[in-house]
Amino acid sequence: MNFRLPLTGLALAFALSAAHAGETIRVALGTQDTTINCATGGLLIRELNLLDKYLPRDGKYKDVTYDIQWKNFTSGAPLTNEMVADKLDFGAMADFPGSLNGAAHLKAGKKSIFLSVLSGSTFGSGNGIVVPTASSVQSLAELKGKQISVPFASTSHGMLLRALKAQGIDPSTDVNILTQAPEVAGSALQANKIDAHADFVPFADLFPYRGFARKIFDGAQANAPTFHGTLVNAEYAKKYPEIVVAYLRAALEAHRLITAEPEKYSELIAKVTGIEAEVNYLFHGPLGLQTRDFTWKPEYRQALATSIDTLRILKRHDSDLTADTFIDDQYLRAAFKQAGLDYEAQLKSYDKAPLKANDHLTGKPITDFKRVAQVWVEGEPRVRHYASPENAFADAKKATAAGRKIRVIFAHDDTLGIKLLANQAWFAADAKGQLRAFLLKDSATKWAAANQGKVVDFTAARDTATRVALAP
Repeated sequence: MNFRLPLTGLALAFALSAAHAGETIRVALGTQDTTINCATGGLLIRELNLLDKYLPRDGKYKDVTYDIQWKNFTSGAPLTNEMVADKLDFGAMADFPGSLNGAAHLKAGKKSIFLSVLSGSTFGSGNGIVVPTASSVQSLAELKGKQISVPFASTSHGMLLRALKAQGIDPSTDVNILTQAPEVAGSALQANKIDAHADFVPFADLFPYRGFARKIFDGAQANAPTFHGTLVNAEYAKKYPEIVVAYLRAALEAHRLITAEPEKYSELIAKVTGIEAEVNYLFHGPLGLQTRDFTWKPEYRQALATSIDTLRILKRHDSDLTADTFIDDQYLRAAFKQAGLDYEAQLKSYDKAPLKANDHLTGKPITDFKRVAQVWVEGEPRVRHYASPENAFADAKKATAAGRKIRVIFAHDDTLGIKLLANQAWFAADAKGQLRAFLLKDSATKWAAANQGKVVDFTAARDTATRVALAP
């Protein structure tokens, strides 16, 4: 390795870390493949064999053999159990289950480290609440007295509790909250056995995409930061700091690849997980629903602190865990330096994955992203981009007339700034027929009232927009 620092801190750990000729070193990683915003910390590294590319093989690692083990989980709790039992060295999970991971290690007389963020939102998007498609419920306030399911101790559980309290709804008396895993909730929604379901990435968008649920609340409305990230056993990191940095190098490489070709790797994620590429692209494409960001921004540190405090209030742990003692960014900073990246610059940047494109209909550069829309046409390797929903709908109509199938249309919420599945959105049209997209009907109604416009659903917006866009 070419990484050199004075023998202090991590560099000293590098110098003292143990590895012996002929030694077999286990690298056991727990992933959450279906939690797709963990992809750069697990699935993509595994499928593209990126870890092997960066593992150290010189110096004290010259003659070692690596035993790389991967194990997939559907949630953070069982992953944590195996980390505490020393069956795993690394794990990927969200802020809430991550807090339980840290607490569980302390209870067992051990310690884990929160290494990095992978993907998240400083204002909370990604978590969400859905209702069955036929439900009359349009807002969170209408869930008072209803039954809501959620995976307990998940990041979406924390979002649900905060969102209900913000509405003046007491989670313990005004609603009936029960624990339900995503795979169970999907069936319950289809059978109308629950009134609503709160969940983490990608289920609050996957269920609506599959047509049996509607999203009525996005975590962005709660304005509470949320993230998924990676953890490591502290003793393992102390013994093999170079391997920890190598893992983070692999994650940074996965991020670079999916940024460059989001469609290609959205398809790969779909092949592995069964979660449709269109939903993967909703998160990982340019201007995605969440931002891939490895750095420990103040908002993510606060999200972890809030998670720890909330779980303590819920009596899920009684440890002395704090965000400051849990987070250790020295390995991440070393990985950034090795990769030739500026950690401090990224720490200050809040930009989403950028969109640099021309409007597919007009050919003009897109410079205003407020009303951006996108169309994925079946058989095309790249998503088409547009400066407005009108242009997207008009071009989609042309493609359909030519016998092409539209895989998905995306729009962007005018209030929340998040990417939406257009067929799930509400639209407000002004006097000229220009459209604004909204997650919530109430938001569209307010905008229309303030701008002398009218509220239309997806079908009406699509029909009106094609006439406007194609008019001479």
